[in-house]
Amino acid sequence: MKHRIPPPPARTVLTDPVHFLAFGFGSGLSPVAPGTFGTLAAIPLWWLVQGLPLWTYLLITLLVTLVGFWLCGESARRLDVHDHPGIVWDEIAGFLVTMIAAPAGWPWLLAGFLLFRLFDIVKPWPARWFDRRLHTGAGIVLDDVVAGLYAFLVLQGAAWWIGAA
Repeated sequence: MKHRIPPPPARTVLTDPVHFLAFGFGSGLSPVAPGTFGTLAAIPLWWLVQGLPLWTYLLITLLVTLVGFWLCGESARRLDVHDHPGIVWDEIAGFLVTMIAAPAGWPWLLAGFLLFRLFDIVKPWPARWFDRRLHTGAGIVLDDVVAGLYAFLVLQGAAWWIGAA
């Protein structure tokens, strides 16, 4: 779980491209629930890519994840705080994982958002392991990717069940 650490000055985040991206275009500056605001910041990106062919969506999700390994690690290094609560690029990657091949419509977007937030907070195995053991940018991102995979499975299960009803 991320500790209550105050965000760096807004000027630092908004003028440094590494921090600006790692802080989810500034959304991670929120003094309350920065992870939730980071996930909200992922919605416009998801909206832009959700209609693309699946292989393109998967490639973009992979690139966001891999870039996040470096980006989150570099921002954490510069702040001298591993997994600063304001670093929310990992939420963006995790939400994109959640929404892979999600059915169209606002109810599915809301369900994906809520499921991802739930699994990101609960951190079921192996998410918590990555969060606690990998003190790198990859560790910052992988716990959210795992949370996204759990949310993806539940969302796809619900879509299948509703489609089969």
